[in-house]
Amino acid sequence: MSGHCCHGKGQELERIALHKDIRRVLVVVMMLNLMMFVVEFGAGLVANSAALMADSVDMLGDGLVYGLSLYALDRSLRWRAGSALIKGGFILLLGLGVIVEIVVKLIMGEPPASGLMLVFGTMALIVNLSCVGLLWPYRRHDVNLSSTFECSRNDVLANLGVLAAAGLVAVTSSPWPDAAIAAIIAFLFIRSSIRVIREAWPQFHHRHAAAAAE
Repeated sequence: MSGHCCHGKGQELERIALHKDIRRVLVVVMMLNLMMFVVEFGAGLVANSAALMADSVDMLGDGLVYGLSLYALDRSLRWRAGSALIKGGFILLLGLGVIVEIVVKLIMGEPPASGLMLVFGTMALIVNLSCVGLLWPYRRHDVNLSSTFECSRNDVLANLGVLAAAGLVAVTSSPWPDAAIAAIIAFLFIRSSIRVIREAWPQFHHRHAAAAAE
């Protein structure tokens, strides 16, 4: 009896410690993303780069996503699934916003400053690699954290795309590589949103139906 009781307390302490670790990690990655949004968006405006601006908006989206994850962390499975659904919808809106930005930049027709793209794209890549490393141990904790990890992993791909666009713009002096990478980022947003919504909806629907039955 005593051994079983101690074992139960030990499991509870491990659960509490894990949540504290997760909360600390989410706060760190949230602040990193919000800080990088301000820096990269400003650089995108100065450099006239749709890809940089798209990537910075992605940073803002992730900062808000991590805030939602923090809010849902200690709540029920239905709350966490609902939070993931909100994240999926928000990512979808970001993808559509990037498409609008691409059209505007192509109409203007001016190539962006490739040097600024390279510098700030590298900074964003370092930040996102750090976030992926911090979130990696918790990526399978639940659907909420799984969707959070998905966002950061996609960001790394987007950052590599920005760096590739910077190189192509330098070689071609054309706005098209910048627009093409921004379009790919939009595609990643939309694909990720569909995946997150697909994973979260069954859990949210099941819990909603169970709550209604009670």
